[in-house]
Amino acid sequence: MAMAVVDTVRAYALGMANRLASAVSPYLRSHADNPVDWFEWGAEAFEAARARQVPVLVSIGYSTCHWCHVMARESFSDPVLAAYLNDNFVAIKVDREEYPDVDATYLASASAFTSNLGWPLNVFVTPEGQAFFAGTYFPPVPVQPHPAFRQVLEAVVDAWTDRRAEAEGNALHIATALRALGDRAPGDLPGEAEFAAVVAELREYEDTEYGGFGGAPKFPVATVIDLLLERGSVGDATAQALAERTLTAMAGSDLRDRIEGGFFRYSTMRDWSDPHYERMLYDNALLLGVYARVGQHGVAEGIASFLIQVMQQDGGGFASAQDSESTVDGERVEGGYYALDADERAAQTPPALDRKILTGWNGLAIEALAAAGARLGHPEWIAAARRAADFLLAEHVLDDRLVRASIDGTVSAARATLEDYGMFAGALIELALATGEVRYAIEARRLVDAALAATVAEPPAVAEPVDPSTGSGTDPSTGSAPARPVFAVPGGADPVLAAHGLALESDPSEGAYPNGISAMARAAQRLYALTADARYLAAATAAMRGFAPLAVKRPIAFGAALGVMSALGTESSQLVVVTGAAHDGTDVASVALAWQRSGAVVAVVTAEQARAFSDAGFELFEGRTTRDGESTAYLCRDFVCTLPVTDAASLLALLP
Repeated sequence: MAMAVVDTVRAYALGMANRLASAVSPYLRSHADNPVDWFEWGAEAFEAARARQVPVLVSIGYSTCHWCHVMARESFSDPVLAAYLNDNFVAIKVDREEYPDVDATYLASASAFTSNLGWPLNVFVTPEGQAFFAGTYFPPVPVQPHPAFRQVLEAVVDAWTDRRAEAEGNALHIATALRALGDRAPGDLPGEAEFAAVVAELREYEDTEYGGFGGAPKFPVATVIDLLLERGSVGDATAQALAERTLTAMAGSDLRDRIEGGFFRYSTMRDWSDPHYERMLYDNALLLGVYARVGQHGVAEGIASFLIQVMQQDGGGFASAQDSESTVDGERVEGGYYALDADERAAQTPPALDRKILTGWNGLAIEALAAAGARLGHPEWIAAARRAADFLLAEHVLDDRLVRASIDGTVSAARATLEDYGMFAGALIELALATGEVRYAIEARRLVDAALAATVAEPPAVAEPVDPSTGSGTDPSTGSAPARPVFAVPGGADPVLAAHGLALESDPSEGAYPNGISAMARAAQRLYALTADARYLAAATAAMRGFAPLAVKRPIAFGAALGVMSALGTESSQLVVVTGAAHDGTDVASVALAWQRSGAVVAVVTAEQARAFSDAGFELFEGRTTRDGESTAYLCRDFVCTLPVTDAASLLALLP
């Protein structure tokens, strides 16, 4: 290294504060020793940029992202590049999993500059936070189609120095367009004809040779599979068959790790070969749910084993992901660990976990383990779900607000998002049904009520009352239903985004897992099925109407939302089994747990547990008891119940 470079590096090392060393995010910690003068996300960085009158680099990634690692090694570790970056920019490092709202905002902004969106996401913004250029991976030297990072930095500096008014004007235009994303006209929920068209379109997307949807890269899209199973549960044989073909193809492919269980994030090839080897908590949670629904016990057991044996931490919470890279025989490689057999793996250090505990993603895992454990008869899965839920209730609920993320007892400064409230509420409802413990349902109701209370205090005037069965009303000024948030995050949006007018009122996009609106609407719909409180049905319906037209047009991107819409459009069904003497009536309980119908609620409880639910205001359980000491089943449709039955044959005859 030349003496001038050595002096430069020393100067920056003396002047830099290592702000990332104590970060909650392992991703940020992995950049702590970079020569880049990184800031964490927050107001301090933008204040520094305003004081220096320089642009801001917002660099977004996550711990198990392969190309994030590559750029860190190649570009952010280069002392000369870092010196130039420090001289001309304020640099912020963001974990997209810790700050999903920041990621969603800048991902939407970046789409104005590139269609090749992904991570690492590098966005150049004004001191007011408005984006004026963006890209993804930038190597230290040009590698087609990627320009060198130094070339990009110099071009941005040139634009900021010589064409600043133009850059700021473009940034303002993009920010204005971003704010308009929430201005969508709501529509009616899809009916049978629209859902038939949705299934037909998904059938057109099917890869009939290798299974799954589309070409390369190919993702598991568990939310879409769940939608197809929802439609299958109400009689759509085409949807059911498509879901089962997809699940069978993935189970037999390289996307599945047959040794430790669990699925990789995606395949780089159409035939499911050459996976991208990171294993995400959300993928495996959602896939556990759908494999359990179709009764593929072996695959479900492998996923549950991976979640409990690999991902669950000592305190009970689940890690966010497992890295694609590891060191095998002294060499750092991607995927090499997964090419080994069981004995060879035992001799190697497994890929690192991102031990960051995210409330929402943990909610997905809790819900999946509770539901699958009840359906497939694995009480140890339910116990693992309970451990995680109890951890979150103790450590992630502070003064009636949720924590987004924590690690080793340290709580992130990031605000909880709507997905945290919705996914955790949904998990607690499922755990309450699986365990019979009403305390979980009470906590779920508290979370949903908090999100409802956080919306505007005074809704816009309507010409007629909102119909609780549809969530519809009429705005007298426009003649259309008022588009306003139905659920909101208690405490408000991220303060930096809000201060700069960048906070998205509601981001409807769905990637590999449900968006916050869908998660909250589903939790509210299930609360209605337990309580008969029309507020929850109205809220869920209004929230889904807010982007129903968009979802119907793009079903491959809105599987979870369309699944909620399917449940809302189906007659509400509830099945409660009150167990009698020990080992009595197990056939009735087994039939109940095996029954599947879109939006249905199934509970198997003792008489004492039923009374506890009833006393807590969950109307479904009122008056539910055994008949002559035998296990007794109650089937209700929209809270109109048939006569109770005590044998499996009679129950089967009642089920639609």
